[in-house]
Amino acid sequence: MVGCGVAGPADGEPPRSYRGAVRPDEPTTRVLHTVRVLGYAEPARIADRLGLPEPAVSEALLDAEAYGWVRHADGGWSATDRGRAEGERRVAAELDAADARETVAAAHRDFLPLDDVVEAACAAWQQRQLGLGEAAVGQAETLVVLRRAAGAVAELEARLVAVLPRFAGYHRRFAAALAVADTQEAWITGLDRDSCHRVWSELGQDLRTTLGAA
Repeated sequence: MVGCGVAGPADGEPPRSYRGAVRPDEPTTRVLHTVRVLGYAEPARIADRLGLPEPAVSEALLDAEAYGWVRHADGGWSATDRGRAEGERRVAAELDAADARETVAAAHRDFLPLDDVVEAACAAWQQRQLGLGEAAVGQAETLVVLRRAAGAVAELEARLVAVLPRFAGYHRRFAAALAVADTQEAWITGLDRDSCHRVWSELGQDLRTTLGAA
């Protein structure tokens, strides 16, 4: 369940469309998926993303480690090959139980052309920050692209949350970063915070992972 502030038909309850094959709110399933989306993360970051107590996340990680699904290194966790396969199995069951596969696939198709634009803008901005590249890309130009992207995130999230509530939170996080990016440039592509680029990239990874295409 990636994205904070998620609320389904009732807080803490899966949508009525789930037919019992998978409980999407089961901690190990949620944690395993989030580790896959984030790539590598400390328990505190995973807990923040899921809105769960950190002790509950740590317990789920230890359970997953016992099955060989995740590995621990330098304070953070990442998925093993076995864990990726298990996560894909669980997410596939979740998609089928919620009858959500076509909705997520359509959202991913609509995301792809936007992704090209956003990634190009962020790459150009990063090159500017490093003093590389021939074209001078200004902050104002980059923010124009990101403001358009914010509207797209809101629309995509609304469609996704209707079938999988765990997709909630991306627009809130993206908009929060965008709100301060005009005065604090690190919020455009910073890797040490929930920057616009990091949130956008995680949405793309979440879509790919959910569809088994990551």
